[in-house]
Amino acid sequence: MRGIVLAGGSGTRLHPITQAVSKQLLPVYDKPMIYYPMSVLMLAGIRDILIISTPGDLPNFQRLLGSGNQFGIELSYAEQPEPNGLAEAFIIGEDFVGDDDVALVLGDNIFFGADFSAIMTEYVTGIDGAVLFGYRVKDPQRYGVGEVDADGRLLSIEEKPAKPKSNRAITGLYFYDNDVVEISKGLAPSARGELEITDVNLTYLQQGRARLIDLGRGFAWLDTGTHDSLLAAGQFVQVLEHRTGVRMACLEEIALEQGFITADDCYALGAKLAKSGYGDYVMAIAMAAGATG
Repeated sequence: MRGIVLAGGSGTRLHPITQAVSKQLLPVYDKPMIYYPMSVLMLAGIRDILIISTPGDLPNFQRLLGSGNQFGIELSYAEQPEPNGLAEAFIIGEDFVGDDDVALVLGDNIFFGADFSAIMTEYVTGIDGAVLFGYRVKDPQRYGVGEVDADGRLLSIEEKPAKPKSNRAITGLYFYDNDVVEISKGLAPSARGELEITDVNLTYLQQGRARLIDLGRGFAWLDTGTHDSLLAAGQFVQVLEHRTGVRMACLEEIALEQGFITADDCYALGAKLAKSGYGDYVMAIAMAAGATG
């Protein structure tokens, strides 16, 4: 499976702070926002990742992340000149995806929970159709909502329903088989002129090939689309890291744990950031894993 991080858009709800910089490059406590969705794909074992952003912002992502080789992954980059919808990511990324299955994660979504890696890994290989991830919310009227049967098979999807059939919001993480490319190419733009990810999901639903995995209690799903939600996400990460001593979405640590890089490689990455607490943390986990220092 290949992975796509969609980090485009103009971030108008965060103006003026996004007038000169991509939303996904803003800090969420101690690291750039894009680290969080990237960590999700890496935790799923995905090593080939395409980052899609605007022509103006893409060079900044390239300066931040480079080729990805430092994390033992391969990064590619592509432009989305206009915000034409989430499903356009599969058309832009058609050559990147090739004959493989693909995961899409939105660049402003943050996930955290025990065994998340194991949950995703179960669906990374041999996928037939679409696997979506649901999160129970108290105000489902604000979200796309999925109704499922006892086996987790999707029965319906509703966008911001007045009378929701469930409280499971569909999050910004999607796993698809290779059919998603042709499905996306066959979509007609919605009333707002975009290729909607909901229409992709409805196609799989009509084919009887869509599942919704309930992330359950104990998980956290946050987006960072407003000033308040961005601040809340940073505070969540700060509290979590201070209480546990573990850095959330630390790409160096994930790469080490996944076997993408060696302990010595990890230590060298931390040494480059040695004047920050983040760098000290990376060196410490590398030493604990047997780095020679």
